[in-house]
Order: sequence, then structure tokens, then C-alpha cells
Amino acid sequence: MKKILIIDDERSIRRALGEILQFEGYEVAEAEDGNQGIEVCKNEAFDLVFCDIKMPGKDGMEVLAEIHPLFPELPIVMISGHGTIETAVEAIKKGAFDFIEKPLDLNRILVTIRNANERVSLVEQTTMLKTTLKKIKGTSIVGESEPIKRIREMIEKVAPSDARVLITGENGTGKELVARSLHELSNRAKMPFVEVNCAAIPGELIESELFGHEKGAFTSAVKDKKGKFELASGGTLFLDEIGDMSLAAQAKVLRALQENVIQRVGSEKDTKVNCRVVAATNKDLKKEIAEGRFREDLFHRLAIIPIHVPSLNERKEDIPLLANHFLTLICNDHGIARKSFETKALNELIDINWTGNIRELRNIVERLIILTNETITNEDVKRYANR
Repeated sequence: MKKILIIDDERSIRRALGEILQFEGYEVAEAEDGNQGIEVCKNEAFDLVFCDIKMPGKDGMEVLAEIHPLFPELPIVMISGHGTIETAVEAIKKGAFDFIEKPLDLNRILVTIRNANERVSLVEQTTMLKTTLKKIKGTSIVGESEPIKRIREMIEKVAPSDARVLITGENGTGKELVARSLHELSNRAKMPFVEVNCAAIPGELIESELFGHEKGAFTSAVKDKKGKFELASGGTLFLDEIGDMSLAAQAKVLRALQENVIQRVGSEKDTKVNCRVVAATNKDLKKEIAEGRFREDLFHRLAIIPIHVPSLNERKEDIPLLANHFLTLICNDHGIARKSFETKALNELIDINWTGNIRELRNIVERLIILTNETITNEDVKRYANR
């Protein structure tokens, strides 16, 4: 928690509270009435708001009623010199995080901030966990081939450390799954796993996405925004398709890795970050280096532990296991009775040239489940697996 807004019509209260918060290391903004407080809140990002109840114009309860629906996760602490139990209960019912009576007590303020910080962290972790569970539902590194056994052994050895990992392999081989496994078996497992697809973000926005930006840094920057490096603090940052990152962004990522600090776009202030970086690419980075499209120093920073994920064609003995794994998952997702494969159907799947790797296999299995009867035959595979 770094930035706090104080809304109070008494300058002495704003100054006294502001000095306390600044001494504790917080950045403080002030608003002298309810209308100004609402406007400031809409234009800047805050981690907590202290709001007086008795103010001319819009009072604190009206401010609460307007701000809370817009920013439901923002802790708003109501303060008043005329507090009653009824007022406190009403404020909490309307969404306030806490209620503090004047004169303000330093210890009470600091305890409230600490509790709010813990609540915000818990909400962020819960949100991240729900997102993660949606993504990894039913996924695990399935297979008993030698390449997959070696990858599992590597993950078990590497995960407890903070060593950076570079995962290579073709599209659809399961590089993200390896990255998630590294996170889940690490000491950072309870903290966020934040993913950035470097290929999906336009070059002019990648720096803002990674490092965040200050309000006014560019036309659409209407408020401060944290970047992925900050959001992954304490956890793991997964830079997928890093081979597609611009050279300018590579230079800033290199500095972040070297010094554990970043600068938001539009800011000259350093922000400390603490996240483990795992990167992945489907490109030959050594070739990219030779052709001037990737920084060699960044490559060596990222590739402390290299892990190569084999293509599905290199591990065809895993196809029956994978096909049955996806069969169970997809039948459950569609709410239908589990179907089954004939042995000949599995052999037919093994014979396919899987240029799309595991992602393609899953799509084919889903197609077969939807279009066939209870038992999937080799004729079904011949008919519906043709691309």
C-alpha cells in the first residue's frame, strides 16, 4: 500500500494526518471537500481513502455512496468527531472498511492501514487464484515418456530456488504449464502468478504493461497504473513469447533483472520489485541474437536454467494418456457421460502428424466427443481428425 487520499474540510486534520502517513513512507494526496475527493478518486489510483463524515456540500456518507460502487475493492475509512455507534454501523453497511473517531490516534490509524493492506492483498490473491484455477483446471504434466520424466525431475529440482528459467518449445507444447508448475512448487506459490503474452501486446504498449505508467504519461493514461512487475511482487512473472519483445523493452527488462527496480512510464522514480521471472519462447533466441533482434545479455540473464519442452511428435507414446486425460476433462465440462476410445482409435491418433502439438490434440478430442457416439472408433478419428 503506497498511496493514500485524505478527504477532510479541516486543513489542520489533513496536515496532521498527512505528516503521519508521509513519515510512515506513504504518498499522500488531499481533497478539501467531498466533490473534490470524488473527482480526485476518479482520476488517480489510491490504495486507501480516509474520509471525514461531516463536511459542507457532499458529506462523507455521500462520498462513500459514490466512490464505493466505482471502486469496490478500495478500502475507505470514515473519520468523524461526532461519531456514534449508529453512524459507524451505517458506514460499514454502505461499504466503509472502518470507522475512526476524532481525535485521531496514531496506533489506531496504523493498525487500520495494516488491516486494510492485508485485506487488499488477500483480495488480489483470491482474484489471482480464481483466474489461475480457471486456466489450469484439470491440467497437469501428463505423460510417461522419457522427455516428460526429465522435465518433471528438472521442475522439482529448480522450483524451490529463485533461479530464472527459460522455457523453449514449439507453440502448443505446454510451456505455460511448465511455468505454472515451477510456481506452484516454489516458495512463492501463495503469491501471484502473473502472465504476460509479449506477442499479443502492441510494441508501443508493452512497457506500460510491464512497468505501469503515471497519469498523463500518454493520451489514454487517465490514472496511475501498476505494471505486471509490481503485480507479481512476491510471486512469479511469466513472460511468454519473450522473443517477440522489442529491443527497447528488452533493455528495460534487463535493468529490472539486474537491479530489481523498474520505472513506470512517465516517471523518473525507481520502484523496487521482487518477483521471479520465468520466460518462454518458440523462437531460436541464439539465431535472433545473431540477427540483432534479441539482446545477448538479456538471454544470459534469463537462461540460467533452460528447459526445452518436446513437440508432441517427439513424445507420441504419451498420446493415449493425453487423449484419455482430455476425454475425461471435456466430458465433465460438457456435462455428458464419459465416452471411451477404441484401441484402434488411439493408434490412429498416434499416426497423425501433430503440427499443432497438445493444443491441437485437445481440439481434436473435443471434436470427437461432440460428433461421435459413446465409443470413439478409428473410423471416427479418420473422419473428424482430418484438417
